[in-house]
Amino acid sequence: MGSTPAFMLQLLLALVAGGFTTLTASPFELWWLGPVAIALLYVGIHTLTPAQAALKGWLYGIALFASGASWVYISIHDYGYTGVPLAALLTALFVAVLALFYAGTFWLYRRFTTPRLAWLTFAGAWVLGEVLRTYLFTGFPWLLMGSGYVDSPLASWAPIGGVYLLSLLVVLSGTLAANVLLRRQWWALAPLLAIWLIPLALPAQWTTPSSTPTRVALLQGNLPQLLKWTPDGQRIAANTYSRLTAEVADEADIIIWPETALPMMETQARPVLERVQANLPPGVALVTGIVQLDEANRYYNSVVGIGNVEGSYQKEHLVPFGEYLPLESVLRGAIDFFDLPMSSFTKGASHQAPMQASGVSLGNAICYEIIYPQLVARRAQDSDVLLTVSNDTWFGASIGPFQHLQMARLRALENGRYVIRATSNGVTAIIDAHGSIVAQAPQFETTALVGEFYAMEGLTPFTRTGSWPAWLLAGLMLLPGLRLTRCRGR
Repeated sequence: MGSTPAFMLQLLLALVAGGFTTLTASPFELWWLGPVAIALLYVGIHTLTPAQAALKGWLYGIALFASGASWVYISIHDYGYTGVPLAALLTALFVAVLALFYAGTFWLYRRFTTPRLAWLTFAGAWVLGEVLRTYLFTGFPWLLMGSGYVDSPLASWAPIGGVYLLSLLVVLSGTLAANVLLRRQWWALAPLLAIWLIPLALPAQWTTPSSTPTRVALLQGNLPQLLKWTPDGQRIAANTYSRLTAEVADEADIIIWPETALPMMETQARPVLERVQANLPPGVALVTGIVQLDEANRYYNSVVGIGNVEGSYQKEHLVPFGEYLPLESVLRGAIDFFDLPMSSFTKGASHQAPMQASGVSLGNAICYEIIYPQLVARRAQDSDVLLTVSNDTWFGASIGPFQHLQMARLRALENGRYVIRATSNGVTAIIDAHGSIVAQAPQFETTALVGEFYAMEGLTPFTRTGSWPAWLLAGLMLLPGLRLTRCRGR
């Protein structure tokens, strides 16, 4: 096809599709654009060589991450001590590398499949590509196709198969709709309608709330990130969270401070925490994110508690560059961004017992961990409620915090558990077992969000099995179209 007008049109439509996919997610939530984006990518894919398909996939990824993950520039420039040119270059590199996942998926799809049952095989290949992006090189499951569907008619599928099943159904909707509208293959209406109508017959709730609610107060200190780790920042943080705690102490059974609320080691923070504990009513639990340092001089991003609390948690899935530095011996000291404060954490154990606070079992997911469906499902199996503490200050006034919140909502829906979410400057929220926000604090304000949640009993099908049934289904859907002879296209 070379550089023919038809091929150039496909590349243009790939860019449009990437922008449409970003619009399915928060804060836009135009979820109906998902199947449209898929249709734009699917139509004409089999007229391309594997190399041309790879370019189409790469441009889709460029548009998706340049629009949907633009907050990376804020993290690098505003808080990573990096100048504009270098920050722009690093952001462009980040986007270009992530887009390679779609380039690889599209190349493999064209190289190893035929047009036979393409509406089915394209969906299978897409989801397997998302699985690869979730885990390869520590993973980045941000902006998965199914992430924007917590408020859509497809939402009832989430407790059954999770975000990957949602992705599969959205992609199938796009390929089936393309067959109906462009090829007049009316048989495709039956499975298309089934995808969207079956949720009406699915159970509204898979888990059962306890008889009495638990009162919770989520504190949002709103401390500027650039001030946070200075001596003044430490003093202001201690005073702010102590004051907010005193104001809500009589209103809550559990008080939550966000990730690294006190910007100091746990040993330094103990006097502050002990003073706060002395003024807590009997039976009240206070849980906070904190940095721990062990005898081997290893740092952990942790959650600990005082008062009516048992246990602690150390973050298992760390953020590359933010919490640990890949190729540290080469990159450390190269530029300021590679020498951020607290970028030498050690990951916690894979299996940690849930914390107990005021008689409630807490399944922890610190910040970035909430975007990993398998990890959260594992925590939900042994807990009554999911707790996520986060420092979304790194996102600035971008769309990042709203995307992060939406993924937390999807984890609540997948697992039939309340998610209580305490952040440094927003979006702090209480999310019910259906993924709906029942209380939310305003961004960029120093405030306390006081509300209630219910401990939930029982497990959803997704919590029991995790994502592997959706992965297996995607793999089986790919099989009918596998090419048995060598592909001629280059």
